[in-house]
Amino acid sequence: MRFSKLEGLGNDFIVMPGNESKESGFAELAQRVCNRYFGVGADGLILFRPVFQPADADFSMRIFNADGGEAELSGNGLRCLAAHLIHLGLHQGLHLRIETLAGLKHIQLTHRVPPEYVFEVAMGAPILERSRILLNLVPEPASLIGCKLTVGQEAYRTTITSMGNPHCSLFVNDFETIDWERIGRQLEAHPAFPNKTNVEFIMVRGRGEIEVRFWERGVGRTNASGTGSCAAVVAAILNGYTDRHVKVRTLGGDLAISWRDDNSLCLKGPARFICHGDYDGG
Repeated sequence: MRFSKLEGLGNDFIVMPGNESKESGFAELAQRVCNRYFGVGADGLILFRPVFQPADADFSMRIFNADGGEAELSGNGLRCLAAHLIHLGLHQGLHLRIETLAGLKHIQLTHRVPPEYVFEVAMGAPILERSRILLNLVPEPASLIGCKLTVGQEAYRTTITSMGNPHCSLFVNDFETIDWERIGRQLEAHPAFPNKTNVEFIMVRGRGEIEVRFWERGVGRTNASGTGSCAAVVAAILNGYTDRHVKVRTLGGDLAISWRDDNSLCLKGPARFICHGDYDGG
């Protein structure tokens, strides 16, 4: 099978054409190909197909995490797929429309120095309504902003949102004095989240800048996350810590995110083509 490997700020993906006839094996394929010791190695697998009907999308994509679980959306994955399509000449033009499980997303190429490409992605509006977020919370919290979740003997003040996929955000003073990976692992599988959750740890650097660490559902620690960065910015704004145009510092580099007046989020960041090859693992 032909594949490409790309990364968005160190969040890496294997990209392959999707084949509906093999759909039952997608989860197992993701586990094999994403394995960093016995496969190609990546945080996730992206499968794509051209869309001919309806005509409002150019391509559709599905994303499977390294553990085989399917994700609704990935901001870094969207940019990586767009870079793959442009780099290999599978799409002409600066604008792409990609159908995801979280809806249609629009991507605009703003700069290119191959193998790196920079895109603006219209991520849509964040989901904040309790009725639209799948949660198992008893008793019901008064608000999802500052919602307390208990793990063992520890209680954490969190902000729960969705970007089409679930997010749980926490604010911290220092990454060095907390075991955020342990906490992230515990919160990912917290009973409050029937389908598990992504977890962001946020350090506020100023009104226009935050730094974030990511524990991704089905992956673990990642260098960056597009939807996680969006959720972190939304949480920072809702809690009154930042303005609506924010630089997000990640372990892999920076993203620029704006929560616009029309309630939509715009993400700007790079994606880089790494390699193209043949996968013989089945």
